[in-house]
Amino acid sequence: MGKFVIRKTATGVKFDLKAGNGEVIANSEVYESENACRNGIESVRKNAPIANLEDQTVEGFEKAKNPKFEVYTDKAGDVRFRLKATNGQIIATGEPYKSKSSCLNGIESVRKNAADAQVVEEE
Repeated sequence: MGKFVIRKTATGVKFDLKAGNGEVIANSEVYESENACRNGIESVRKNAPIANLEDQTVEGFEKAKNPKFEVYTDKAGDVRFRLKATNGQIIATGEPYKSKSSCLNGIESVRKNAADAQVVEEE
């Protein structure tokens, strides 16, 4: 089972969503407060399972309606995803992947793990 790990940073609070094997599959922006971070987690729980998929790696891709996972190629040439909520805000981003199929597997892992992942605070 996955888990959301809340941790403090030099500038605020953020979360990582980890799969059952401990691998980070998504992370958040830095929030000003733990409460805001927990709201971000709830937004990921709610949106990830129902999010559409927008593959921006293909030419002339079709725009998907929010909530959605956007799959794109970053400046380094890696394939990544970002999860956008219904209001269009980015609520989670994925790690860089070398292949699109690995990125899509990461998205499926977020879908599967987010809904019932426990929330823990990093020691």
